Amino acid sequence: AVQQTQHWRARYATRAGIEGTIDQAVDLGIRRARYRGIDKTRLQHVFIACALNLIRLNAYWNHHPLDRTRTSHLGKLALTLAT
Repeated sequence: AVQQTQHWRARYATRAGIEGTIDQAVDLGIRRARYRGIDKTRLQHVFIACALNLIRLNAYWNHHPLDRTRTSHLGKLALTLAT
């Protein structure tokens, strides 16, 4: 019954947006750092955040909505081979 309220739906929409951003960052490789040391790792995270922003701007400017589901590596390879 609580999930039917407007207040809960607004809070869940915020959470879903944050989780989508985290999922997109994981796709770009934020889970594992390429470098040792906090400074280099922080710089890598900043670059990934910039890449996320550029991907989203490109999708917005070209009126192309971002994908809502993840595609496995094998699925991406199958799509590449099909084209």
